Amino acid sequence: MSRLESSVYIKNASIYTDEDGVVNGSLLTEGTKIKAVHTKEIVPTEEAVVIDGQGLNLIPGFIDGHIHGAAGADVMDGTEKALDTMAGALPAEGTTSFLATTITQASESIDKALENVADYQLKPGKADVIGVHLEGPFIEPSKKGAQPLEHILEPDIGRFKKWQQLSGDSIKTITMAPEHDETGEFIEYLHDSGVNVSGGHTDAGFEAIKKAIPHGLRQLTHLCNAMNGIHHRDIGAVGAAFQLEDLRAELIADGIHVSPEMLQLIFSNVGSERLILITDAMRAKCLQAGNYELGGQPVTVTEDRALLGNGTLAGSILKMSEGARQMLQLKDTSIHNVVQMTSENPAKQLGVFDRKGSIKPGKDADLLLVDDALNLKYTICRGVVAYQGR
Repeated sequence: MSRLESSVYIKNASIYTDEDGVVNGSLLTEGTKIKAVHTKEIVPTEEAVVIDGQGLNLIPGFIDGHIHGAAGADVMDGTEKALDTMAGALPAEGTTSFLATTITQASESIDKALENVADYQLKPGKADVIGVHLEGPFIEPSKKGAQPLEHILEPDIGRFKKWQQLSGDSIKTITMAPEHDETGEFIEYLHDSGVNVSGGHTDAGFEAIKKAIPHGLRQLTHLCNAMNGIHHRDIGAVGAAFQLEDLRAELIADGIHVSPEMLQLIFSNVGSERLILITDAMRAKCLQAGNYELGGQPVTVTEDRALLGNGTLAGSILKMSEGARQMLQLKDTSIHNVVQMTSENPAKQLGVFDRKGSIKPGKDADLLLVDDALNLKYTICRGVVAYQGR
């Protein structure tokens, strides 16, 4: 379901606002923006689409800051059709905004993907492409995961400048191995230019991660995956997420990349204020099990995971709504905590909290109606009903 609306009126909902907590009332959109939040019913204009949110929760749309593909499309396809396909599929899982995520690949392939994002025009009723997550190629070979080894490079400010120019200044996050920038010059340049620097595919121990923070490291990529775990003599990158409050951390909450027990340990120690749920999904998401590819590598997809030939996890087929529900099942987790991890934190980390990530008049009307178990009933993308569940 996707059509243009000039106004949407949602009544009788529990509204999770960023200032007043949970408000029982109604919300009105106008064009692409949230116009007003009311504590009682109002009379909307005749042309408004009216949705009765009785017994439901109105929360901000999910922001997926790390996703490679979905529904048969991949960012590295470098086509308008690929981004259209992804943007059209994601509202069905509650994602209203995302970073088109690249992979370590030949420079000309990255060039093409970045130019494609720069040229892409947002379509009404689809998820908003709010920028690029450049995952690699400046990573540690021993922690490459599903990143192709032959295309890994050392940090290069000149190369990054070229890519940022090709992208139309849309690179918002970069995943890199901080130990390959011993002077911190590369990280400092990225941070000073407004890029969210995320340590990932890294062999850095705790001290190396800590050393990178004054230069501008502010995030860790898919926590626990393609990095050092906690050891009693060096708590590694995972321990850095626990200990260093300057860092936020991405998390793939599918119960496969990180076990449910580890998800609980991370939530209990890091807290919802510093976690960012992502999918790291590849093109097979929303499709049947079978044979696919990621970064030019063959991938076998089963009912619940994507694997390279050597058994390495190759991204995920996770949907954001599934990850959100997985986190809600943890001890001491509330819908408010999930809103922080799926909407508020990524918006703040990416510098778009002035227009996304929470429910407030004047912000983009990116909204989800969900039940108490986070089952999705409606997705609204910038004022347009983009998905309606059962």
